[in-house]
Amino acid sequence: MTLRRFAIIAALVGVCAYAFAQAEQNAIPPGCKTISDVVYGKVGTRELHLDIVIPNDATDKPHPCVVWIHGGGWSKGSHKQNRAAWLAGKGYVVASVEYRLTGEAVFPAQITDCKAAIRYLRAHAKDYGIDPKRIGAWGSSAGGHLVALLGTTGGVKELEGNAGNPAQSSAVQAVCDFFGPTNLTIDMRADPPAAVAALLGGSPKDKPELAKLASPVKFVDPKDPPFLIVHGEQDKVVPISQSEQLYEALKKAGVDVTFVRVKNAGHGFTPVGMAPHLDEINAQVLAFFDKQLKKK
Repeated sequence: MTLRRFAIIAALVGVCAYAFAQAEQNAIPPGCKTISDVVYGKVGTRELHLDIVIPNDATDKPHPCVVWIHGGGWSKGSHKQNRAAWLAGKGYVVASVEYRLTGEAVFPAQITDCKAAIRYLRAHAKDYGIDPKRIGAWGSSAGGHLVALLGTTGGVKELEGNAGNPAQSSAVQAVCDFFGPTNLTIDMRADPPAAVAALLGGSPKDKPELAKLASPVKFVDPKDPPFLIVHGEQDKVVPISQSEQLYEALKKAGVDVTFVRVKNAGHGFTPVGMAPHLDEINAQVLAFFDKQLKKK
């Protein structure tokens, strides 16, 4: 067998293993149940939904909650794609958020929906066995952008919206950001400009104030919750420099932040050469949430 053929076969095996690992993450763990399409808020007549995965013992004692926010360039994806579902088997209530996509509404609709979801979960914590003081957020790509905003914009009135439960806080106690854009005021080069323009309703040059409002790095504050940032070194869609900027801003502000660079990984951790080990990445995510949300 030639070296080139061996490399091709190894790469194909890596891609297959990666796809299998992703499918496992979306599966509902044994001993857990899903409550589908819970209405967490309304915008006019438009209902917004959550899928909530609950450990069977959640009624016995309050559990920490992790909110999953899907990616898809703000223009596609669904709350049915719950990459965090496996955490329900580790003692977490996991809620996957539907938010309005750019074909329906421009920013800040996406983040106001996510904040409304947090407020709903806090208001109805007893119904789902959630400890309202221990809610974390995890998202990838566009979802990474939105969880980073959740973590950095607590109390920013322009981003709260009015989709329900206004008396509750939308603050989260931990954030895991997978390769999300963090500074929309600059040209990201690799990121398709059409995606950002669709989010803002125009280019960042045409919408400078809105681009700033959509940029987590512009809101970093010492009071922000702990962050885990994970980014593939070979990402050609969202440059790793986006995560570097957020990491540096959080570190400068004195926030508890960890930055993990994933070798041989493109956008979505797709393999570039040898496949990254998703199990290792998930272990770091679990350790992060355990430390931040299960501590006494």
